[in-house]
Formats: sequence, structure tokens, C-alpha cells
Amino acid sequence: MKKNNVVVIGAGIVGVSTALWLKREGHEVTLIDKSLPGLGTSFGNAGVLASCSVAPVTAPGLILKGPKFLLDPNFPLFLRWSYLPKLTGWLMRYLSHATDSETRRIAKGLTPILGDSVDQHHALAEGTSAEKWVKDSTYSFAYSDRVAFKADAYTWELRKNAGFVPELIEGDAVREMEPILSKDVKLLALMRDHGFVYDPGVYVQALADVFTELGGTFVQAEVRDFDLSSGLISAVMTDAGRFNCNKAVLATGVWSRPLMEKLGLNVPLEAERGYHILFKDPNEQPNQPIMVASGKFVATPMAQGLRCAGIVEFGGLEAVASKAPLALLRKKVHETFPRLKASSEEEWLGFRPAPSDSLPLIGEVGTSGVYAAFGHHHIGLTGGPKTGRLVSDLISGKHPNNDMSPYDPMRFN
Repeated sequence: MKKNNVVVIGAGIVGVSTALWLKREGHEVTLIDKSLPGLGTSFGNAGVLASCSVAPVTAPGLILKGPKFLLDPNFPLFLRWSYLPKLTGWLMRYLSHATDSETRRIAKGLTPILGDSVDQHHALAEGTSAEKWVKDSTYSFAYSDRVAFKADAYTWELRKNAGFVPELIEGDAVREMEPILSKDVKLLALMRDHGFVYDPGVYVQALADVFTELGGTFVQAEVRDFDLSSGLISAVMTDAGRFNCNKAVLATGVWSRPLMEKLGLNVPLEAERGYHILFKDPNEQPNQPIMVASGKFVATPMAQGLRCAGIVEFGGLEAVASKAPLALLRKKVHETFPRLKASSEEEWLGFRPAPSDSLPLIGEVGTSGVYAAFGHHHIGLTGGPKTGRLVSDLISGKHPNNDMSPYDPMRFN
């Protein structure tokens, strides 16, 4: 196998996973990010290795329901209206996928990236200082009752098609399993063989440390451009100088779009603003991660406390955190966990990379030697190690077992 000189751009979970797998294959690898590893979107997620999360947001009916959701102050979907003119083109393409055929196509495409997530994380971290942060667990979906559960029948059918069938827990057994829950929660749809990361930011940093211990190089710098003067990548240009390479990987999440433009591609990629609140030193926590259906948020017990993450807001990368999404999240948390108290609370805003068709971009950009590895929307932590392994295989000349066509980065050209 030819040993390549690879620059990986982006030190979130996808970039670090890619760099680590490449280094294990024997390549020369430089990992570059303007921040330290694990400080971006990979820091602030819900931490769940959500293998069953194959259903995109763009379910059938969203076109009709969307405006009502946006106008409902109790629904976890927000829009900064001043941003709407910039959003409109992307939004029209996004909503065009809200059909049954497209939803099933997208779910089928997401399944290979997510379905074996726990195994992929274990394979990546096993035998290293990072492995202690990966926990096997169940993943519960909390509903008010069976009627509310059946209202999500379409999504559960997609999960079933991907091999994920829930075990239903009802009545008093709900609080026997999770005493923290309100009595209004009368049903848990329990998914076994899932997992979560106990501290996502520290986990990604630990993986980056493993990478450098193996001889990889991390550079804190901002990437500005590519040298493609010969038709193939020969260097990555940064504010800290030129880094020669014969392969490059672009794994900078939503910030990948302007760099793709340097390659001549306009990718319909938008920032979905996601929030979390960390309740530090809580008086009680759930035993396992819980998705609360009524509030569309996930509650995960973590090293520093209870992290509740969710809410969707569209408003670009520039605006500061909005008050309304955080207020609604806090309200839904206290409705679900009425006895919850904490010594302090910490708020966070991050930016999920949302392609208009909800599928990540994975693979070589034409014949440039630059490989895309971004656009994972809600499932970056879940799918990061599998994506990294696939990209490493492609660069190493191995043929992945997966059908890579759904993730073709040229599909928008």
C-alpha cells in the first residue's frame, strides 16, 4: 500500500477519527484546526451514540406543519426571521426532500453510517486513554402515553427497517427504571445496545492525544486555501504557512462550505443552531440517556452533570445565542424532571452542519485528492468513527463494503 502524506482539516470527532485511522494505516498525517481538538460542535452534543437515529428531520408533512411549528412558542423549532432571506434557497431544497420516498432513501443512506456506532467507537478507542469515556447503555424515548408513542409510528417504522425495535415499558415500571421522570411520562420506548460518551469534548481531546502519541502532528492554524495548481492537491495553505501533502481531508463541519467553494463546488449546507444546558452537580440524574419526545431534547448523565441538549434554530453563524430556545429547553426540562436541582447551570450554542438532503458528504471531491468528511447534521458524534474509517480506507486504496454513492460530495455539482 502506498503511504500518503495527508492533511486532515478539522479536529472534531470526524477529523480526529479520520486522522487516527489514517495514522494506524501508516500514513504521514497532519491534523489542523483553528481551535484545540474537541472544542467545536463535537463538544456540545447530547453525547448519545444514537445508532437508531436514521430518520431525517424532513419527514413527510413537514412542508404543511413547518409554519405552524415556527409560530408555536412551545415547539422546539425557531427561526431568526432576519436571516430568512439568506436561508430561503437552502430551505426550499431542504423541504423538497420531505416526501415518503426521499425520507426512506435518506434513512437507508444513514443506516450504514450509524448502525454499528457503538462497535465503531470501541474499535477506535479500545486500549487507549480515550476508552473510559465510551459507555454502553440503553437509550430511552419518553412519551406521555401509548397514543403519543403511536403518533410517531412512521419514524419507528424507519427504525424497524434499520433493525431497531423498541421494548415498551409502561405504567409504574417507567419510574422503577427512571425515578427522575415526571408522573406524566407513562411510556418508555427502550432501545438496547446503544451507548453514550461521558464527556464528548474530553473524549475527542483524548483521541487526538492518542493520534499524536502514534507520531501524528497537530497544528493549531486556520486553513485559507488549497494548492491545486497541478490539478491535484499539493498543499494546504494556512495562516501559519504551507503544509505540503498529496491527500487532504475536509472535516470542518459547517465551516467546510467556503473551503468547498475553493474547490469550485457550492454545497447547499446550512448551520442548524443547537443548544444545551448543563445542570451541574444535580440532585438526581437519569440512569441512561433519555430522549424526551414532548420537548425534542435528550438528557444525558455526564461527568460534569446532567446535559440536556436539543432545540432547532436557523439563524446562521454570526448571531449570538437566542433567549427563547434556551427558555423553552429549560421549561421542558423542569416539566420532565420536576425535582431536578443543580448548583449552577451552563448554557451552550453550537452549529450543526445541515446539508439540504440530510446526508453527509464522504469521499473524494472529483479527482482532486481532497476528500470530504462533513455534513453529519445531528449525528456527527454517532457517525464520526465510521466516517473516519471509510475515508481512511479510501485513501489507503481499500474498497469499503458500504455503497458510497449516497454520500458522493459531487452530487450537488
